[in-house]
Amino acid sequence: MARAWQHPFLNVFRHFRVDEWKRSAKQGDVAVVTDKTLKGAVYRIRGSVSAANYIQLPKSSTQSLGLTGRYLYVLFRPLPSKHFVIHLDVSSKDNQVIRVSFSNLFKEFKSTATWLQFPLVLEARTPQRDLVGLAPSGARWTCLQLDLQDVLLVYLNRCYGHLKSIRLCASLLVRNLYTSDLCFEPAISGAQWAKLPVTPMPREMAFPVPKGESWHDRYIHVRFPSESLKVPSKPIEKSCSPPEAVLLGPGPQPLPCPVASSKPVRFSVSPVVQTPSPTASGRAALAPRPFPEVSLSQERSDASNADGPGFHSLEPWAQLEASDIHTAAAGTHVLTHESAEVPVARTGSCEGFLPDPVLRLKGVIGFGGHGTRQALWTPDGAAVVYPCHAVIVVLLVDTGEQRFFLGHTDKVSALALDGSSSLLASAQARAPSVMRLWDFQTGRCLCLFRSPMHVVCSLSFSDSGALLCGVGKDHHGRTMVVAWGTGQVGLGGEVVVLAKAHTDFDVQAFRVTFFDETRMASCGQGSVRLWRLRGGVLRSCPVDLGEHHALQFTDLAFKQARDGCPEPSAAMLFVCSRSGHILEIDCQRMVVRHARRLLPTRTPGGPHPQKQTFSSGPGIAISSLSVSPAMCAVGSEDGFLRLWPLDFSSVLLEAEHEGPVSSVCVSPDGLRVLSATSSGHLGFLDTLSRVYHMLARSHTAPVLALAMEQRRGQLATVSQDRTVRIWDLATLQQLYDFTSSEDAPCAVTFHPTRPTFFCGFSSGAVRSFSLEAAEVLVEHTCHRGAVTGLTATPDGRLLFSSCSQGSLAQYSCADPQWHVLRVAADMVCPDAPASPSALAVSRDGRLLAFVGPSRCTVTVMGSASLDELLRVDIGTLDLASSRLDSAMAVCFGPAALGHLLVSTSSNRVVVLDAVSGRIIRESTVFQLPGVHPEPCPSLTLSEDARFLLIAAGRTIKVWDYATQASPGPQVYIGHSEPVQAVAFSPDQQQVLSAGDAVFLWDVLAPTESDQSFPGAPPACKTGPGAGPLEDAASRASELPRQQVPKPCQASPPRLGVCARPPEGGDGTLSPSDEEGPCEESCDPEGLGQASGPPVLTEEEAGRAGDGAWAAAVGSWGLALPPRSPGQPREQWRAGQGRWCRCRGLRTVGARDTRNSGAPRTTYLASCKAFTPARVSCSPHSAKGTCPPPASGGWLRLKAVVGYSGNGRANMVWRPDTGFFAYTCGRLVVVEDLHSGAQQHWSGHSAEISTLALSHSAQVLASASGRSSTTAHCQIRVWDVSGGLCQHLIFPHSTTVLALAFSPDDRLLVTLGDHDGRTLALWGTATYDLVSSTRLPEPVHGVAFNPWDAGELTCVGQGTVTFWLLQQRGADISLQVRREPVPEAVGAGELTSLCYGAPPLLYCGTSSGQVCVWDTRAGRCFLSWEADDGGIGLLLFSGSRLVSGSSTGRLRLWAVGAVSELRCKGSGARSSSVFMEHELVLDGAVVSASFDDSVDMGVVGTTAGTLWFVSWAEGTSTRLISGHRSKVNEVVFSPGESHCATCSEDGSVRVWALASMELVIQFQVLNQSCLCLAWSPPCCGRPEQQRLAAGYGDGSLRIFSVSRTAMELKMHPHPVALTTVAFSTDGQTVLSGDKDGLVAVSHPCTGTTFRVLSDHQGAPISTICVTCKECEDLGVEGTDLWLAASGDQRVSVWASDWLRNHCELVDWLSFPMPATTETQGHLPPSLAAFCPWDGALLMYVGPGVYKEVIIYNLCQKQVVEKIPLPFFAMSLSLSPGTHLLAVGFAECMLRLVDCAMGTAQDFAGHDNAVHLCRFTPSARLLFTAARNEILVWEVPGL
Repeated sequence: MARAWQHPFLNVFRHFRVDEWKRSAKQGDVAVVTDKTLKGAVYRIRGSVSAANYIQLPKSSTQSLGLTGRYLYVLFRPLPSKHFVIHLDVSSKDNQVIRVSFSNLFKEFKSTATWLQFPLVLEARTPQRDLVGLAPSGARWTCLQLDLQDVLLVYLNRCYGHLKSIRLCASLLVRNLYTSDLCFEPAISGAQWAKLPVTPMPREMAFPVPKGESWHDRYIHVRFPSESLKVPSKPIEKSCSPPEAVLLGPGPQPLPCPVASSKPVRFSVSPVVQTPSPTASGRAALAPRPFPEVSLSQERSDASNADGPGFHSLEPWAQLEASDIHTAAAGTHVLTHESAEVPVARTGSCEGFLPDPVLRLKGVIGFGGHGTRQALWTPDGAAVVYPCHAVIVVLLVDTGEQRFFLGHTDKVSALALDGSSSLLASAQARAPSVMRLWDFQTGRCLCLFRSPMHVVCSLSFSDSGALLCGVGKDHHGRTMVVAWGTGQVGLGGEVVVLAKAHTDFDVQAFRVTFFDETRMASCGQGSVRLWRLRGGVLRSCPVDLGEHHALQFTDLAFKQARDGCPEPSAAMLFVCSRSGHILEIDCQRMVVRHARRLLPTRTPGGPHPQKQTFSSGPGIAISSLSVSPAMCAVGSEDGFLRLWPLDFSSVLLEAEHEGPVSSVCVSPDGLRVLSATSSGHLGFLDTLSRVYHMLARSHTAPVLALAMEQRRGQLATVSQDRTVRIWDLATLQQLYDFTSSEDAPCAVTFHPTRPTFFCGFSSGAVRSFSLEAAEVLVEHTCHRGAVTGLTATPDGRLLFSSCSQGSLAQYSCADPQWHVLRVAADMVCPDAPASPSALAVSRDGRLLAFVGPSRCTVTVMGSASLDELLRVDIGTLDLASSRLDSAMAVCFGPAALGHLLVSTSSNRVVVLDAVSGRIIRESTVFQLPGVHPEPCPSLTLSEDARFLLIAAGRTIKVWDYATQASPGPQVYIGHSEPVQAVAFSPDQQQVLSAGDAVFLWDVLAPTESDQSFPGAPPACKTGPGAGPLEDAASRASELPRQQVPKPCQASPPRLGVCARPPEGGDGTLSPSDEEGPCEESCDPEGLGQASGPPVLTEEEAGRAGDGAWAAAVGSWGLALPPRSPGQPREQWRAGQGRWCRCRGLRTVGARDTRNSGAPRTTYLASCKAFTPARVSCSPHSAKGTCPPPASGGWLRLKAVVGYSGNGRANMVWRPDTGFFAYTCGRLVVVEDLHSGAQQHWSGHSAEISTLALSHSAQVLASASGRSSTTAHCQIRVWDVSGGLCQHLIFPHSTTVLALAFSPDDRLLVTLGDHDGRTLALWGTATYDLVSSTRLPEPVHGVAFNPWDAGELTCVGQGTVTFWLLQQRGADISLQVRREPVPEAVGAGELTSLCYGAPPLLYCGTSSGQVCVWDTRAGRCFLSWEADDGGIGLLLFSGSRLVSGSSTGRLRLWAVGAVSELRCKGSGARSSSVFMEHELVLDGAVVSASFDDSVDMGVVGTTAGTLWFVSWAEGTSTRLISGHRSKVNEVVFSPGESHCATCSEDGSVRVWALASMELVIQFQVLNQSCLCLAWSPPCCGRPEQQRLAAGYGDGSLRIFSVSRTAMELKMHPHPVALTTVAFSTDGQTVLSGDKDGLVAVSHPCTGTTFRVLSDHQGAPISTICVTCKECEDLGVEGTDLWLAASGDQRVSVWASDWLRNHCELVDWLSFPMPATTETQGHLPPSLAAFCPWDGALLMYVGPGVYKEVIIYNLCQKQVVEKIPLPFFAMSLSLSPGTHLLAVGFAECMLRLVDCAMGTAQDFAGHDNAVHLCRFTPSARLLFTAARNEILVWEVPGL
């Protein structure tokens, strides 16, 4: 990382003042001229001798520039028709100076230990131009970008230190030089930068571009090395890497030659010519030369590698045209390892992949591709060689083991193997044809060259391997024969063209004779010709065929000698034809000796030929034959392989195949006959045992989809060949196949638990197949179009299918006779192609995702109810194609993450939160410049969330998903057609990819149990014997990040109760934390093993559907067992008590260059500062006074429900005394944990931010922010024993962030927030200010040294501040020492601290690091990565450290050995830091208190929850919990045993009224619950009590309290509901919405039978129902109800719903002034019937006066008005007394005695009292302000 003065970039000429020539030197013709293009001054360096004309920096060679920037930017232009040279002296970290030179003088790359010479070519070349030479006449200005770090690392395996000197030699113009650590893009403008993940060139460095012109048309950008060659950021040590991980090897590597590109590509990646890479020792290969067409006598090329056989490329221009040679032609580097098993295309540094490569090809299911005629025996007869599309497979016939030759990028069209098994030749089909020569024993590609033929059809080796002949077509379609000399290839030489000839005769087969390497034979349509190579010329002559001259010959073979000796004089040639003829030709005399014909004969009634004769008649078409010394094998199109004696007297043996035989080959020993069929079968006939052995089967068309079954280890595939096939994954052998001649299969999936699989067809049918009976079980035809997607839930209960017409079907698979549940039209994107990732079910089975209803949207539904939960529009403008981006495939990540991945048509992968839909991250799938991106039909994420697989065209791309800033994917080639599906095996140990064939890859990375989820706790299987950490000093230069130690058994990360569904339940239960996801929570997952209420979680966003269910505990009588740790969702959890090595533990001091990139930006929400809730109190509130909550005798505060999760350190607990206190708004709540009794200490005028308890536990300090009535914040000092406030101080003008008592309790330190930045010390004797200072930067935490009362420490932005208190008499002075945070710790801020064993200090950072400081030495000596999020809390006791983070993780660390590291320094070796336990809570950790042994404690989170944590038991128990968001309603059960609340967080909670303990929670995700009603007592028995809840999407849900289930969901309103009420008999529900409509519905049937629109236009704020005989009012009815709306109107109605009668009784309208807003909001219009006088109605609203209006319904007039101090926000009338409760926005509650005419005010809330409700008995009053609920007791009742 560059020094600060060099960042972000350094102008070298300006810094060294080149114009003054004091710190730089010039020699020869150097002048300043004005350039017309740049319109500015530039330096011109010219002269005939480059070494005599130059600019040098610095002036003396003994000096050094000391420039540490990674990139050097040279802005220059070569002078036309001249040479130029650029010399750089670069120093490595080991102080070795290396000269790096670039010039167009150099003809080839050269390398020594101290000098690298690179030829630099700046313009595109034509075939007539040399690679090097003079600069062209139209040379343009060039930006040469040199990555000095990679140059040294790639070519010399050294680490870059700094740039020492620069010399620019003639002849060129130079504008300037710059260095930077940033990779700039010179052609990207600011507008483009906004949409691309690149860094634009700074204005100072940029070339001017006239308006309307393209940068690439005027300038050239050269980046060297290209982005295709990315390597790890440290040298490669061969001794430490497995063979698969060696990056620098004999395979093809980028040529060390920068070549400029002026073609406008997206990221300006320059083309790079290919050549072997230098080895790690610094040896480099020479540059390649054009492929020569010369004779065998040509000398060996210089392109050979010093280490072994060389790799020879085409000419650069030819190579760029032949894109199928390498995907590296334009920047992607293809690595072919020595094992030839893992072709990997590099697009970036893959340091996160361990090992590298991460995949290794293990097996291939398939045969053929371009044809099925290419199958060969090895000379020893032990193996078979055959192509599978672009892969060449060597199959050992006895063991079934496969070996692979990888490198072709298209289907292999021809194969040939020499007689000694030394050389294998192969050609690929696509024109222009590329050929490869392989070392057959090692699998290494010896040579790659382009064939003169456009397409190669056949290859044949001579027996010695010195001659290779090929037949094909030229670009005019003429037949062409070419002979190559290959004798020198194995010795490092080149392939040379010996001769080539054109012929007008058809050639179907071509063979080199075994007895003479200069003679060949061919056959084709109407011709058999004999060839001879002599004098570099190929000549042929025809065989006289006589009457057979019109036959279509298909194959030929030479008769072998019995003793193996050549018999040239008796050489016989056998030729077969499609008419059934077999001709025996004498090659010496060139005549036909015998002609025979194969005819079919059948016995009477016999279905098959019984005997063959060679008489006249229609023959059987023969496609292939092979001859051994004793017999002739014939393969024919009737599907038979027949063995004949050489006299063809009778059939010796035959074998019938399932399709036409296309190829036969007799083994060298003559005992086995290999046969291949056009239907994709490959096998051999054992002539001794007369048994046919199947070697391989294959689909004959591309594979469309695959599915895997875990129990049996089976694989199912569907293909365009209209077959469904079942394979054994262990043996790769086919078990079953199902063929449909009329209906093509499109999609397939297995049933998770039964031996059944489902298949979707093009007709729209979905069928189930039994694997045991091999038959169709059930068929459903609910789709009209072809099935495009098919998937089942993990438990096998549900199946989903989609079709091309857009319909989505849901099936119940609970029993074998599965049936359709529902079919929804226009859901899925119509006309979408069938894809394995068209539908995706989350891994917990709760969510279903698909692309639809349009291509630009992705929809997420509840899998059980099909309720729409989320719809995300991913349509953005694709800059490359100027088209709207569309979604292609979807997939869910592990349930613990809650991620939904979407691939798009613009080559992006977008990671969404599956609950909220927000974009978590986004990656661009790498593609070659200029290549149009191919759609990604399939993607999948591993179970441990470490690897992301993507099907990208013909490649498989593997991304390191766990790394947020992924350096790029590993790209694997092998498929010749687009990959249609990728998947991990059920055990995650293998990967399958399907396209042209099915590839099985081994995953070389550790198992998922050794890895961790990003954003979720990782796991490890390392046992107790895990070795200690390596010496920190020994790793100081690398600082390796190892894996964080994980316990092997711990409590689950999410909290809540998980239960099984009730019998007959129609929904699903989603384990969730108590809050469930809402606007503030993005993770829906929850795991059992925590005490708490049942949670009903329903995922939906507005569609009707099935219900969900919940389970009850407590008083409802259902005991629920927690989820066992063995269930799948906890399998990734780490265990308890088993430690492994700590990841990221390192010694601080050495520089860690790996963290030099962008720092993390994840910060703990509460670590920055306390954020008070929005306070609604106005300056008029009670004239600055705060009445105590218990003032007077009317109300007494009984209980507080909730905890202020937005505070910090606002909870204290002392286990020795049992004192437990926390804050809720303005109150300090002191609670007895045994009885639940509460005390409430009031007095603060604003929300409390933090607490501190003295060490004696006798004094508690609480601090709050400023209120509307005070200019300073308050700190109150409480006597713990009496609960009285002893002192009130005003230390800061801003919020107090932290409090701390000194160890002797003599001092109290207070810390202001980031605005105040004030540190103050107070003497606790009188609480007078002792000292105060203003801090220079924001500070996040302060702590006293527990071992020294005279020392305290602050942590903040990049510094640790140590304060030393010196007392002189009564005066105390502060001495300060500031220590910067080392670079190795990272760029994040320090957010928390705690003292450890003396003299250690632990500090947490915003990036998740924990660093350890020696307070005596003032240095940081150790750090480790403790979490993925910011560390907001640290606690130490004994030898254990507790850390809490913004991710909700609470971790317990064993840090006893840290002191040893400090004492022994870098030589210490110990077990160091281990993580013992881990818990994941429901929000960021903001407060915690533990006992001295750190075995148990209480922890607070931002979710407003206090947890009791027991490390010994590994459990978390919820102590205090409240709603996350605003509480909208409180209702009560008829018997007053329970109450229910609803909130904007989407939850409905049922509480036990006596203890206020949570009993049940109903959760709806992504919706706000706005209103609630409890059914009246007369509706039935108590066990039939129900709740009616209204939501923001217009839905109304009926919950059964007794059965803890949702009974009904209806949509009576199109907009959000605002109020709901039951009729007096409970058989009718009245609901109002924000548009003013009132709907009347049946809660049993869900039908809405009446809608009243009288209030339309204003939201309905209140519906109140009472039981009243209405005869007194002159109307009929059993119910009297009213509706109040926001426009000051109230309507009163009489109704009898059983008779469908409803009549208007009265209509009230109240005047509303122009401006009556309270705190920016209009006060609500509220009305209620008076419970003590049925004729009265009370109303409050935004009227002319602040008052309560009492209206008499009988008299039709206002009878009384009660004045109020403010406009009312809430209203409630006591049923038992004449009390009226009114809440105000000024945080005040007023209780009015209507009988006495008196009133009393109460304070306690810190926000607007928007809700107040009396219980039916009037004994209690509930009030709510935001999410706080206060329960008041009404004395005397």
